[in-house]
Amino acid sequence: MTDRPAGIVGRVSEDRDRLIGFIRDEAVFHGDFTLTSGARASYYVDLRRVSLDHRVAPLIGRVMVPLVDELGPVDAVGGLTMGADPIAAAVLHQGVAMGRDYDAFVVRKEPKDHGRGKQVEGPDLAGKRVVVLEDTSTTGGSPLKAIEALRAVGAEIAGVAVVVDRATGARERIEAEGVPYRAALGLEDLGLA
Repeated sequence: MTDRPAGIVGRVSEDRDRLIGFIRDEAVFHGDFTLTSGARASYYVDLRRVSLDHRVAPLIGRVMVPLVDELGPVDAVGGLTMGADPIAAAVLHQGVAMGRDYDAFVVRKEPKDHGRGKQVEGPDLAGKRVVVLEDTSTTGGSPLKAIEALRAVGAEIAGVAVVVDRATGARERIEAEGVPYRAALGLEDLGLA
């Protein structure tokens, strides 16, 4: 972990605790759900309920910036649309407020069929170190799809950072690809373990 003054560490801890409360209270739903991976679950973490909320987006950014810092020098952050988009915006804005100068990018699920036909939108990432972000990770499929598109444009993958890891194999799949993986929160933090 990056050395930070005690005041910053306390702030991150406070922000993390507040973020956990918002997610538990407003973004965790119990029932019978089918996840993107096709797996069934008795709960669903809908981070868009909070990642697009003016009270929570800054918390997400402030909690995620230290995870990005752990992955070394970074030029840009982003991931597969749609889950990663609000996370990237929060990290970009809070990163700037915290003195970082990384940009953001968006990875489309498929290349555009018009215009320049791009799959990766934002600044030119050839030769740049990037961190792939994700809101909630189950199998790691979305970050891996983003990594594939980013490598195709010449980006260097510094790592993957997710807000909530469901502990269902994403870490293992991503690390098997030689990519470092960080998670801000786990199921135990949300009372779901």
